[in-house]
Amino acid sequence: MLSSCQNRPKEVLHKKKMEQLLYDIYVAEATMENDYDRFNTPEKKEAYISRLFQLHGVTYAQWDTSLSWYSDRIDLYLQMNDSVKARLERARKETDAEMSRLAAWQTPDLRTLSPSYIPSYFSFLTSGPEKGFHFRLNETEVRDRINGDRFSFTFSVIGIPPQFPHCLSSLLTLEYGDTTICLPQHVTENRTYRSEASMYLAEDTLQSIYGYVHLNDSLNRVPFIQLYHISLGAETPDSAPAMMPPDQRIPVRQSAVTADSLANPAKRQQIMKNNES
Repeated sequence: MLSSCQNRPKEVLHKKKMEQLLYDIYVAEATMENDYDRFNTPEKKEAYISRLFQLHGVTYAQWDTSLSWYSDRIDLYLQMNDSVKARLERARKETDAEMSRLAAWQTPDLRTLSPSYIPSYFSFLTSGPEKGFHFRLNETEVRDRINGDRFSFTFSVIGIPPQFPHCLSSLLTLEYGDTTICLPQHVTENRTYRSEASMYLAEDTLQSIYGYVHLNDSLNRVPFIQLYHISLGAETPDSAPAMMPPDQRIPVRQSAVTADSLANPAKRQQIMKNNES
């Protein structure tokens, strides 16, 4: 095996780089199989894989040559297969554990709580009456909740799939003595959202706050979307943004493709055909 590695041609990728590329390709294959609406043509699949090669600084010719070279050396190929399989399994377990942890959080019945209550976590369930939450703070509650001039309404989102067909939005309404300001936001991707506001305008003071996060879902087919790190108060400094869960880029849905298929020549040929298409 050592002799084979030392005799590797220059155009063949190094073993570690090859392992990383194999891992990313099978994650990409899983993504395309699970998200058919987004990757419903050969051209879209080709563009997705081509972008992956670009990120690795690898050409298709290098990939083809390297895959053929390693396939002819079964010991090296199976060693890479085992390494990639172990990484995929660890990623699956980490994702399952994170989703179980988030699912274990309980969303209280907001109808039994004060109108000024703002949950720190909220889950849009696939069934049930909850399509969001809202809150209202009167003048006294505004003074108690907010210290200083500037503040923000902030929340982070996880679980929104690609090409999200529903309308998820938030609104922060600021009612001053003579002025009302509305700060709407459309939630379309998994990230942190922030609406910034001020306690004071010119010769005017904030008297009440109304806000909500609402999901318009007439078909009741909501994916498992969750809001977390929800807060209303002093602005979060740019140097300390709200943290997201570990590796949120991993899709919530798990792929039916397993790493066992790495050693399958038919699967390898299918990847090549997708690119040739």
